[in-house]
Amino acid sequence: TLQEGLDAVNEVIYHLETYDVTTIRAATPMFLMARKIKAMGVKMVLSGEGADEILAGYLYFHKAPNKQELHAELKDKLDQLHIYDCLRANKSTMAWGVEARVPFLDQDYLEVAMNIDPQEKMIVPGKRIEKYIMRKAFDTPDDPYLPKEILWRQKEQFSDGVGYSWIDMLREHADLHVSDQQFAVAKHRFPYNTPRTKEAYYYRDLFDSVYPQLSAAETIPEGRSIACSTERALTWDESFANRADQSGRSVGVHVAAYDESFDVDADVKKAVAGKPKPRKE
Repeated sequence: TLQEGLDAVNEVIYHLETYDVTTIRAATPMFLMARKIKAMGVKMVLSGEGADEILAGYLYFHKAPNKQELHAELKDKLDQLHIYDCLRANKSTMAWGVEARVPFLDQDYLEVAMNIDPQEKMIVPGKRIEKYIMRKAFDTPDDPYLPKEILWRQKEQFSDGVGYSWIDMLREHADLHVSDQQFAVAKHRFPYNTPRTKEAYYYRDLFDSVYPQLSAAETIPEGRSIACSTERALTWDESFANRADQSGRSVGVHVAAYDESFDVDADVKKAVAGKPKPRKE
């Protein structure tokens, strides 16, 4: 439940040793999921870290101006995985003694995937959606591996995909616990990596209560982001700089990107628009 998630945030920050907003939003449901997996007696799981960074899976890649910028962003995202996504996957699972393995970061796979012409990873409305190459690899109608409504649905970041009310509730919770006065003087309390939202301030305050040393805070680099991007991507669209947020919904292409016709059947179009057709048993 949402309340279970809120109750776990303190413990998540302790285990992950971070105050990064995106990481905490996604790590909390992963932390709870790992607890359930451990209770089932499972010791090892496969996790998909790296796929979005290798094959341009995030929604903000819709705004990539050219293949050179896209490739440079992918490379930087891969270089930072140990601070963000892999940190989340490793620590949120190992908090419960569950080992997460990441097959998409296999060196041989990386060698092949990162040498693909970045033009083939560019998102083209009506032709190629996010992470198209991977989806197409599993598009086998004669022997389907996944239902089409799953295979071709719109990208959702984990923190969005668990339910939009999760992020909305985190924001509301932070608003209740961080006063306007506290937020107004955030730059004085946290001169390094000053929180830009009350939600970020709330996490930073919890982090600081456990890891008060500046050297701990400095393990997270400064910089702004939109929907998991690096700071470079903020130049891709004029609106990014003013409404930068870590949710994929903030990019401005969520759902609307699929209003145009796409080469899939009507059921899939309904699914990616958030209106999946009820499946027959």
